[in-house]
Amino acid sequence: QVQLVESGGGLVQSGGSLRLSCAVSGLSLDYYAIGWFRQAPGKEREGISCRSNSDGSTYYAESVKGRFTISRDNNKNTVYLQMDSLKPEDTAVYYCAVDRVGPAFRVCVTDPTPDYWGQGTQVTVSS
Repeated sequence: QVQLVESGGGLVQSGGSLRLSCAVSGLSLDYYAIGWFRQAPGKEREGISCRSNSDGSTYYAESVKGRFTISRDNNKNTVYLQMDSLKPEDTAVYYCAVDRVGPAFRVCVTDPTPDYWGQGTQVTVSS
């Protein structure tokens, strides 16, 4: 059984940082592209950062480029999202996801239906 469990969300002041983690079990990250998505109240879920396992591509949405960093530790089977310079508009539920087929832009934007999703973690940025 595949499980993705996010942690690290919470309340932070504007300008602060958080690091989200996503522990994956039931599959090997060696063979999967990874991604982070978010859904703010009243908005559709959007892919904000994805990284391919096959062609090395990485995607960041314009709204987070330069502030967020996606990474993976295949030995720990864990995915991370480092979030710096947080803004109130970053407030959302954040979801990690994995997909058998990259590249990054496809996973995040053109076909955002990854094979497996986490349950989500709330991030709230106060002004």
